[in-house]
Amino acid sequence: MTSPGTILVLGADGFIGRHLAFGLRTKGWRVIASARRSARLARMGFETLTADLTDPATHDPAFWAPHLQDVTHVVNAAGVLSAPDAAARTVHVTAPSALYAALPEGAAGLLISAVGIDWSETGFARIRREAEAVAAAQDITILRAGLVLGETSYGGSSLARALAALPLVTPVVGDGTQPFNPVHAADLTQAVDHLLRHPPGPGVHEIGGPETVTQAEMARGLRRWLGLRPAWLIRLPVPLARAMGRIGDALRMGPISATAVTQLQSGVLANPGPAISTLPRPPRAFSDFIASRPAGTQDLWHARLYLMRPLLRIALALLWLASGLVGLLLPAADFLPLLPEAPLSDGTLIAMARLGGVLDLGIAVALLRGWRPRLMAWGQAAVVLGYTVAFTMLNPALWLLPLGGLLKNPLLLVLIWVHGILEDER
Repeated sequence: MTSPGTILVLGADGFIGRHLAFGLRTKGWRVIASARRSARLARMGFETLTADLTDPATHDPAFWAPHLQDVTHVVNAAGVLSAPDAAARTVHVTAPSALYAALPEGAAGLLISAVGIDWSETGFARIRREAEAVAAAQDITILRAGLVLGETSYGGSSLARALAALPLVTPVVGDGTQPFNPVHAADLTQAVDHLLRHPPGPGVHEIGGPETVTQAEMARGLRRWLGLRPAWLIRLPVPLARAMGRIGDALRMGPISATAVTQLQSGVLANPGPAISTLPRPPRAFSDFIASRPAGTQDLWHARLYLMRPLLRIALALLWLASGLVGLLLPAADFLPLLPEAPLSDGTLIAMARLGGVLDLGIAVALLRGWRPRLMAWGQAAVVLGYTVAFTMLNPALWLLPLGGLLKNPLLLVLIWVHGILEDER
């Protein structure tokens, strides 16, 4: 099969980006996968271009030009849902603008945008509109996607599965009647492939599935797909849901955000136009593609564990917070007797306890802020191991304390290990 061209997929490590990279590769395109972290994409067999779109270097066309000599098409699937405006603008506007300016003459492009940004006044919507204006100025095709679901999940689609899998209850934002017409990621890929081969001309195009379901119906459908018993539908008042979203933003809980709540509150209803009607195969309905394969063990485990990830992070943060306060505030007379034979002076031991308290508080703050969670998992493990070795050397009898003492540390290491696994999404 003759390749239709060489395509650079921006944001290829995201949920939509990975589906596009794999799907377009199977359709004969030579795919160059670009992402901030590209090592795993390379191990998946892709040519890669490592590009952090928040890095000022990517805001200059000179960064992109050497990598685009053989590129005939570019698909921009890069995006962030919850980020400070400055960072979001670099990802959605500044870096893509430099990329478009560096495209070889005759190269074509397509931007994956989002449905509903016309009327919304969230920061996400405003920046997305800026991104579309930049793309339109460079004759880049704009394709707004509705809610995208697939065989895998990430971000909002993972959150939808997790809420559907909660025990006893299924929460929805507001009255749950908001409309959605989800589109399968494979059908989105088919549309992108078709539009690249048959450019639809200027304008904004939308894609969604042919079936409209309410938020409540979608949640119940996902719960049935997981094979779970029906649960009591809880309608969260919008102010409460917004407050939870703001807490999610403050703690950097990804899809638990004010922007996500706004989308659920209003629904995501795409209005496919003439360009989508020319597809060789129309997108499938939600009820059709959700019934096309069984939910596997990995789907059920992921859905049930997804909300455990932020809960586990908060629990560990509170543990480190308590440990730090104890290290800083506990009177020396309460812990020095536990180290009667230590080869260190009392002053040194007190200083170590206070410094350990400061370190523990730093870990707690980093966890609460969601700062580099995978790095923090390694950091926590290193600190716990360090404490365990140090206290074992100072007083091995601490392993025999009635309430556990050092015996709790191996269990804590297992908990941190699980936390690290859950934080490693892609």
